Amino acid sequence: MSGDPMLAEGIMRAAGSRVRLGFPLAPITSFRLGGPAALYLEVESDDDLAGAAEAVARAAIPWTVVGKGSNLLVSDAGFPGLVLRLGKRFRWAAREGLTLRAGGAMPLPALAGVALSHELSGLEFAVAIPATLGGAVRMNAGAHQGSMDRVLDTLDLFSMVDGERHRLPAEKAGFSYRRSALPEGSIVVGATVVLRPGEPVDIRAEMEAARTWRRQTQPLAEPNCGSVFKNPEGDHAARLVEAVGGKELVVGGAHVSAKHSNFIVAGPGATAADVLRLIGQIQERVRDRFGVWLEREVQLVGDFDSTPV
Repeated sequence: MSGDPMLAEGIMRAAGSRVRLGFPLAPITSFRLGGPAALYLEVESDDDLAGAAEAVARAAIPWTVVGKGSNLLVSDAGFPGLVLRLGKRFRWAAREGLTLRAGGAMPLPALAGVALSHELSGLEFAVAIPATLGGAVRMNAGAHQGSMDRVLDTLDLFSMVDGERHRLPAEKAGFSYRRSALPEGSIVVGATVVLRPGEPVDIRAEMEAARTWRRQTQPLAEPNCGSVFKNPEGDHAARLVEAVGGKELVVGGAHVSAKHSNFIVAGPGATAADVLRLIGQIQERVRDRFGVWLEREVQLVGDFDSTPV
């Protein structure tokens, strides 16, 4: 598809001049890689989403959602459909007793800060996770023995299938390690977490420990997507990658981080194809030596069918 004028016109009726054609995606991803989106819309209301849902249904073209872009690898060819990103009006938080409600665009570290300001404990693990609330819910983000499914109460979803907003209890979201089973075509536009009272000094200390660990162990100053692989049960992906000499592997401009073996860095001249080939080489080495196929945590966006791995 591409920037189909009829499709663009349909979305523009709902969102006006905010619809962008040929929008570069690399700058809004932490890898800083990939081509443009045929169409792009920063969503500011349910009406925007409803208009987009109607337009993509009529044109039968692909669509996807981008949050902080920290868990994505965008194809060098870009995305041949509509990319949606929740805008500022979905970036909010409100407290009700031990509960925090927030919009899907709320950055997870900022939400952890809101919890601290209200002396609420339970989100300390989230302070160093570079994700929006919506993205964190969808992938059941976690760190430091914490994860989203342990604190979530309800999810607010917008269905691109029926063009309506729905509320889903967290226990029906199908959460497991780094994944969810949300209804097909749904976008997380908000969520509610239930926390517990805590001492600010203790909450702050745990948050600082998480930030320090991240600074010391991850290549924050270099373009990367966060953890590339999920940890196999009973083991750590980083250990397996290092054991097969992963830190020595280089494909084009992409290489495994010297700081953390489960991170791939996009160096000068790197392409998304380089990264995917490197991922494939690592998976094959680990499989051949340990009989384990490392599952990707990073999500692929766009067409990679012509990329050999």
